[in-house]
Amino acid sequence: MAATTLELPSAQLPDAPAIHQTVEQPWRPRINPWIVAMTVTLATFMEVLDSSIANVALPHIAGGLGSTQDEATWVLTAYLVANAIILPAGAYMTTFIGRKKFYMICVALFGISSALCGFAPSLPILIFCRVLQGIGGGGLAPSEQAILADTFPPEKRGQAFAMYGLAVVCAPAIGPTLGGYITDNFDWRWIFFLNIPICLISLFLTSRIVEDPPWVEKQVKESQKGGIKLDLLGFGLLALTFGSLEFILDKGQEDDWFSSKIIAFFVVTCIVAFVMMIWWELKQLRTGHRPIINLTLFKRRNFAISFCLMFVLGFSLYGTTVLIPQFVQTLLGYTAELAGLVLSPAGLMMMAMMPVVGFLSSKVDPRKLIAYGFTMLTLALLLMHTLDLQVSYGRLVFLRIFQSSGLAFLFIPINIIAYIGVKQTESNDVSGLTNLARNIGGSCGTAFVATMLIRRSAAHETNMVRNFT
Repeated sequence: MAATTLELPSAQLPDAPAIHQTVEQPWRPRINPWIVAMTVTLATFMEVLDSSIANVALPHIAGGLGSTQDEATWVLTAYLVANAIILPAGAYMTTFIGRKKFYMICVALFGISSALCGFAPSLPILIFCRVLQGIGGGGLAPSEQAILADTFPPEKRGQAFAMYGLAVVCAPAIGPTLGGYITDNFDWRWIFFLNIPICLISLFLTSRIVEDPPWVEKQVKESQKGGIKLDLLGFGLLALTFGSLEFILDKGQEDDWFSSKIIAFFVVTCIVAFVMMIWWELKQLRTGHRPIINLTLFKRRNFAISFCLMFVLGFSLYGTTVLIPQFVQTLLGYTAELAGLVLSPAGLMMMAMMPVVGFLSSKVDPRKLIAYGFTMLTLALLLMHTLDLQVSYGRLVFLRIFQSSGLAFLFIPINIIAYIGVKQTESNDVSGLTNLARNIGGSCGTAFVATMLIRRSAAHETNMVRNFT
């Protein structure tokens, strides 16, 4: 499998001497790959952390800016919508400006918008700044994944993705705890100010350490011939499709789904835009233009399956990450900080397991690791359904750690399978789509949990009232 991943892209290079050189002496960065990995993980960790750290601060944000709690939820929605739009489009942008420049632009935009969020005097301005923050943050995770895929040889990608997994899987678990601590002890604005020094350090290190491989530089030169011609129609359809989908999933339960004309409008918009986007992208492929979303990847069974598995992973991870804090805060009376401490030990478990799984991925068939991971995840979820109001803090922590032990065996092998047989020039497309699957899966999981929680609560209340004398 590794040989296929390494040699297939080399056959696409134009001249014979270059082909021979690429096969015999594959490109390697000047700097130690692990230093590159740590550099790009830094900003990605902060970006993923930002997707969950503001959740517990919403009441404080609403109070500080003179708005209601419902209005303050747009702080989360704006970020998620912008994030969903830019994720699949990131690979397209790197074609024109290069991966390193695109990554640095995203880091800079994320840092500047974080500062603006911290200084925002009103809720509308904060929401606008969160949109900018989501645009900047959306390009970080897929860019890092593509950089790691090209920096490390195929047989060591599992270990590299272990570090990437620490950022995108552990950060949501740590976010509520850190957000609760900052909000309770300082001011909610420091949630955003915290990003600024990290972004400055990341920009400095990236400019010195990260470099684009030769095939990325060649791709940029070819794309810039005759000037940069962006596919504005394709990008517009992409924004309508995933922006509407994210809005529906985030606001659906709050507005009672199809009872709301706004939700119904966005559902129709999403479906029409999705059909038009598929038609347009296929037309771009037939005419020889660079599509925003590389649909040809779905012809590969490995990628199509890994895309679906990443969706399921996001669904279970984010769904339970939202449900457990709500359960302990609403029914058990935990504070925001203590609710976060229920999730944090699971993040430590992930940190301990990721290097182990990274090592095993080079020794064991990834399919066996995925089967083990889903088995553990299923058992953990079956145990979680027995939770009641007598559950102890230790029991909650154990169940979350048990669940995390299975998640660690899923993230790395799924990413490894996604890159099997993929050309080097398609690494950005693979990373963008797999991250999109995880984010959309997370949004679907969150929406499903929120809907089931409210509707089952209403059903139980009705049943109790009917049986009262």
